[in-house]
Amino acid sequence: MITNISVIGAGIMGNGIAHVFAENGYSVTLVDLNEEVLKNAIRTIEKNLSRQVSKGLITETQKHVALGRIVTQTNLATGVNVADLVVEAATEDLQLKLKIFQKIDEGAPIDAILSTNTSSISVTKIAKSTKRPDRVIGMHFMNPVPVMRLVEIVNGYRTAKEVTEIIADLAKRINKVPCIVNDYPGFIANRLLMPMINEAIYSVQQGVAGVREIDTIMKLGMAHPMGPLQLADFIGLDTCRAIMLVLFDGFGDSKYAPCPLLTNMVNAGYLGVKSGEGFYLYRPGNKEAIVSPRLSGDRAPSFRES
Repeated sequence: MITNISVIGAGIMGNGIAHVFAENGYSVTLVDLNEEVLKNAIRTIEKNLSRQVSKGLITETQKHVALGRIVTQTNLATGVNVADLVVEAATEDLQLKLKIFQKIDEGAPIDAILSTNTSSISVTKIAKSTKRPDRVIGMHFMNPVPVMRLVEIVNGYRTAKEVTEIIADLAKRINKVPCIVNDYPGFIANRLLMPMINEAIYSVQQGVAGVREIDTIMKLGMAHPMGPLQLADFIGLDTCRAIMLVLFDGFGDSKYAPCPLLTNMVNAGYLGVKSGEGFYLYRPGNKEAIVSPRLSGDRAPSFRES
């Protein structure tokens, strides 16, 4: 039975995952090497819980009880030593995840389930770095975690059926909808989403249409709640590029190669919301999305032939 959950990484995804588990009655240890990141994570969770209170979704008492279920820890071994389930939510970097899983495997109880929130990296490859590959699985939460109901559950090649069933049931217990997929590059969510985003970026690069026009077409014509370029900004353009490279490497097909404009923006440090600028500008006080001046008017990239 799962009661104690350790979440590794206190960034946007990690603090969202900790929030959801704590809100639904689980004891959570939030682990990060950086004490300041942990403090910021707790502040974010408190702010998001307060927003739920203001909307009447939970009571003030429930908010304080949820916060009381979360403890923080900077030592990974200590942070996982009583865990029934570990959820890794570190940066989308294979070598980093392999190192983390080796340490988790050493520190967590032998019967603990180890999961990764990876959005594209092979769960089978991650599991191979442990002595319990049958108890390693993917739990791909969507951002923002407290709002989005989907959890893409990814079976590694050696994941035990029992583990899949336990994690699918757990997802339901935290009011999420589990969708079980197998371990191929990008799984389903990003195998479909990222090529669409990449193609939207190609459309900007080639001067087919402007940033706002592309997003508006997909919102109004395809009923998407957010256009692909704005969504890319929220995901992080560096993360989008990393996922495209996983797809490209996994399938060996040029259609998955990251758009040159995407690569240029990442190399220049324009990563979207987290850097303050991507396809749109993100400035305090902005009431509506403003297209980056680098991608509008005379400065807009275009490879169109004259």
